[in-house]
Amino acid sequence: MKVCLLIHGFTGGEHEVSPLAEYLEAQGYTVKMFTLQGHGGSKADLRSATRHDWINGAEFELKQLLTTYSKVHLIGFSTGALIAAHLVLKYPDQIGSLTMLAAPVFPLNPQQIVRTLAKWPMVRAYIRNFFVVPSRATREFYRMVSESFAVYPRIHIPVLIVQGDRDHLVKMKSATYLAQHLGTRDTGVMIVPHSGHLVCYAERKHDVFEAVRVWVDTHHTTSLK
Repeated sequence: MKVCLLIHGFTGGEHEVSPLAEYLEAQGYTVKMFTLQGHGGSKADLRSATRHDWINGAEFELKQLLTTYSKVHLIGFSTGALIAAHLVLKYPDQIGSLTMLAAPVFPLNPQQIVRTLAKWPMVRAYIRNFFVVPSRATREFYRMVSESFAVYPRIHIPVLIVQGDRDHLVKMKSATYLAQHLGTRDTGVMIVPHSGHLVCYAERKHDVFEAVRVWVDTHHTTSLK
């Protein structure tokens, strides 16, 4: 049984990864999503949650799955990709693979923000949410970004890196940096053409979904040997 835990991003929600979740479920995968602590409620809820709360919440969901399944594949979007990376260090033998979608290694690309603002209502809402969140929550986000640099070289499981070539929140060099600095040599890099930050809603989203499916499928078989 191929089991995937999907983790959404900062200020976002399950909708960011739900198209991918639905695709994988249609392929017979067991998929779990959840809402990070402080998200989906009031600004006060987000203000009171820390990066440690986000990681601990994701770890709780992972541990729940591991009570039933021996291997889980982690798929994180944006900040969720960083959270997933932290979990890999805690559970390297139980995680079959890691997929990092639009990981904010180097966040914010102002030129692309300007180009993208006029295009998609969801993106406009996403950016608006990002910039009106409590300052304390934003500081937690940047602390996680900073602390994650020490995590990347310690990851030794297979990692798929996916990034849109028109990402308005993440600089393109993020994908290159990950490919060069992860501890594993078993990496794949997919640059999605004509895609902003929300790669699960990209023009060629089905190419993304299929790449993730193949990656998980291939490394699920390998991890069980």
